[in-house]
Amino acid sequence: MSTLFDPLQAGDLALSNRIVMAPLTRNRASPGQVPNALMAEYYTQRANPATGAGLIITEATQICPEGQGYLDTPGLFNAEQVAGWRRITQAVHAQGGRIVVQLWHVGRISHVSLQPGGQAPVSSTARPANGKTYIAGGFAQVSEPRALRTEEIPGIVEQYRRSALLAIEAGFDGVEIHAANGYLIEQFLRDSINDRTDIYGGSIDNRTRFLREVMQAVAGAIGGGRTALRLSPVTPANDAGPDSNPQLLYETALAQLAPLGLAYVHVVEGATGGARDIAPFDYAALRRRYAGAWMVNNGYTRQMALDVVASGGADLVAFGKAFIANPDLGRRLREDAPLNKLDQKTLYGGGAAGYTDYPALDTVSA
Repeated sequence: MSTLFDPLQAGDLALSNRIVMAPLTRNRASPGQVPNALMAEYYTQRANPATGAGLIITEATQICPEGQGYLDTPGLFNAEQVAGWRRITQAVHAQGGRIVVQLWHVGRISHVSLQPGGQAPVSSTARPANGKTYIAGGFAQVSEPRALRTEEIPGIVEQYRRSALLAIEAGFDGVEIHAANGYLIEQFLRDSINDRTDIYGGSIDNRTRFLREVMQAVAGAIGGGRTALRLSPVTPANDAGPDSNPQLLYETALAQLAPLGLAYVHVVEGATGGARDIAPFDYAALRRRYAGAWMVNNGYTRQMALDVVASGGADLVAFGKAFIANPDLGRRLREDAPLNKLDQKTLYGGGAAGYTDYPALDTVSA
């Protein structure tokens, strides 16, 4: 019987334990969407698998300038960004840690002030989302998008592929493709958003085409064992209305991707950061569509994490806000030690406060 603290081989990723730092947008990149020294300190604090995570998944990172949806999020599409990320991966590896980058394109969850030339964001649809994003000056309503033309979509697939190659150049152990939380890939997946009439709309096979092409391109470039996927079948995040048949949609998508031999599949259960029982969904049936490592996420307590791994319900458990406030979360989980309290006011933007100044257990004890 496996435990949360046992090692795991997930594709090409040799992990020292099953505790994962979830991707967490913190809006602290430098101008030009460049990772910086403060970010390196933040990740390094959580990198030692003896006290922190067996695997770190970075904050979501845009594959191209048009993929940005929030102020001061990092990118991975040019040499300066590669150099910034390389400093982080080297620091994490020096601690004995493993780190993958989460690659995203936000699609319609953006604002014209963040887009090149002030252009409209792109999506599967021209219908705007009812939601807000974080720009200079605070939170603002997202802008009306432009529906991608059919002939433009292969270019975005290529941007994912190129960004994955740059990730390996930057020293990452792999990449996680963000196909969750109402961002671009999920804007294609769900029929509540996708109103296309071309080969990327209509049937489930058509709506999963973009995801399929992205995953095939990335796995073909860097290997399936270094490629992972994040899904959120029923979350309403970013005005992602429910699909008419989410069970069939997501089971079909995973069955189509099974031949790629992915490192892991990362599933947000329920509403991202909210209720786990927001809508019925059979996650066990979804898992049967995929034979590799299975990662679960959303509101897992220590006991829930211990139980799900011991029962075989999951191989890995991702923790989000708990890792923000507790750089040594792995140790605290082992010892059943109390957790630091999260400061909600410092989650997005700013400097070291609420980012790299949370105390470790030894400091608290002293």
